[in-house]
Amino acid sequence: MSSPEAHWRAALAEGRLLLQRAPDGRVVFPPRLAAPGTGDVLEWFEASGRGTVYTLSWVNRKPPAEPYNVALIDLDEGARLMSRVEGVTPATLAIGMRVDAFVDQAEGAPLLLFQPVED
Repeated sequence: MSSPEAHWRAALAEGRLLLQRAPDGRVVFPPRLAAPGTGDVLEWFEASGRGTVYTLSWVNRKPPAEPYNVALIDLDEGARLMSRVEGVTPATLAIGMRVDAFVDQAEGAPLLLFQPVED
């Protein structure tokens, strides 16, 4: 049996965003062996990847390196996770912005990122 994180990363490598749900309907993230507080068995399900920027910060680096953002994303399913929103600038990225997940590769490993939702 693999760890919950290994299972999550394997699905991510396939381009799938999995989350876990407790019997009471609460969504659990990051992946765990059992539901927090109860120890109940968790069920895996595929998330939509849609969400909303809850908060964000820009990290300025020494030039010529470009700044990058770090954002907390509230997924529509109820989980909150930390990631980055691509294709935005400090002037265009905003709290409340709708975003959509995609999987990129970083140093040979899958990386969950987000991009603005096109209207």
